[in-house]
Amino acid sequence: MPQNKHTILIVEDEPSLIFTLRDTLENEGFETIVAEHGKAALEIIEQTIPDLMILDVMLPGMSGFDVCKKIREKNLLFPIIMLTARDQEIDKVTGLNIGADDYITKPFGVKELLARIQARLRRSDDYSGRKNDVITLENLQLDLKNAVVRRPDGDIELTTREVEVLRYLAGYPNEPVTRRALLENVWRYDYSPNTSTRTVDVHISKLRNKIELRPDDPKHLVTMHGVGYMLKM
Repeated sequence: MPQNKHTILIVEDEPSLIFTLRDTLENEGFETIVAEHGKAALEIIEQTIPDLMILDVMLPGMSGFDVCKKIREKNLLFPIIMLTARDQEIDKVTGLNIGADDYITKPFGVKELLARIQARLRRSDDYSGRKNDVITLENLQLDLKNAVVRRPDGDIELTTREVEVLRYLAGYPNEPVTRRALLENVWRYDYSPNTSTRTVDVHISKLRNKIELRPDDPKHLVTMHGVGYMLKM
């Protein structure tokens, strides 16, 4: 049997699918934990942080959207793949906007699910391996683990999305990062020529107000006109 260090939390209430997911994942060497409703999933996460979560949208008592939102509000950044029987664009957008990493519609093929799991875990491992939890920029610190900017004039909290943006930019220090790269790797949007990059610009502006002592004359989070943004370190 393949050996795998990763633990996957399955949040699903359909017994047959639980059996299939557990059997498939454990045969691939993953460790699995099962929660049959959202409240149980949140209780498990208080004790054990999984490496990845498979989260059904339609759950008794609390929807998968609500579970995902509560997890991201805790600044927990492990990958979340949402499952749903629906096939509507609005559901996908909702899931991604509240912090899900991927979205797969039932029925799905086992090979497709495994490929998506491996892709998300590789990215997650890459983040933990390449990027520091604390970034020092002259007289301030970006504490990404605790989602806070430590400034001389006081601490400022960061949102989950802002932490993700900083982690991505910090992976390419002193190099320009395009808006397209941020959309695809932080927001997980499929980029097309018609895709608006306004979302990125708005988040960067808010983030700059937090990490720059003089946001109108930024020294660290700078705009590369016609390209994107750069984190100077």
